[in-house]
Amino acid sequence: MAPPPPVVILDDSLWFPDPSAAPSRGPLAGLVAMGGDLSVDRLLLAYRTGIFPWSVNPLTWWSPDPRALFELDRFHIPKSLHRTLRLQPFTVTRDTAFDAVIRGCARSAPGRRSTWISPEFIQAYGALHRAGFAHSVECWAGNSLVGGIYGVAAGGLFAGESMFHRATDASKVALCHLVDHLRQRGFALFDIQMLTPVTRRLGASEIPRHDYLRRLSHAIDLDCAF
Repeated sequence: MAPPPPVVILDDSLWFPDPSAAPSRGPLAGLVAMGGDLSVDRLLLAYRTGIFPWSVNPLTWWSPDPRALFELDRFHIPKSLHRTLRLQPFTVTRDTAFDAVIRGCARSAPGRRSTWISPEFIQAYGALHRAGFAHSVECWAGNSLVGGIYGVAAGGLFAGESMFHRATDASKVALCHLVDHLRQRGFALFDIQMLTPVTRRLGASEIPRHDYLRRLSHAIDLDCAF
């Protein structure tokens, strides 16, 4: 068996290697590069190239194969969630509490003792939000933030990063509103990077990386305002 290719180490130059060259199998599957920084410009280049960061120490950049996504015209809402949506238990907003949403996603929760969302990620995505590229959807019960989701928009791509809830179905309601909003705004690609049991039940699927990169090249050319 051939040894895995050497890992590309980034410096201060603003570039990434071709994500299609990242290994699809083995212990380094999906790893594109290490190093660089979490500047707004590098993060935008990463998402526009089909790459995302996943750890800080060391800083790693990934493009998994296969890639998970929601097909916007095939999003599945289970009957129980339909009932919740009809009851409208939450007030849903967009981009009113980005910092609170990402911090909610970073907190430990039952079944999740820790997350990859470090203070460095909170700072970097906060800067991306202030630059107009990272966005959030919030669910409120009265004045209390009880759930939300955040991600990155670039052209017709929305890359969902993480979601959280403190009330039953709050994160799923936020996700439903996000999907509807992306449809209305003409987005072409809703990337969720990797499948989870929750997203699978809501209709998420996987496609080969080369198909994802092909669709991404068309999506990022669109002019979609979040």
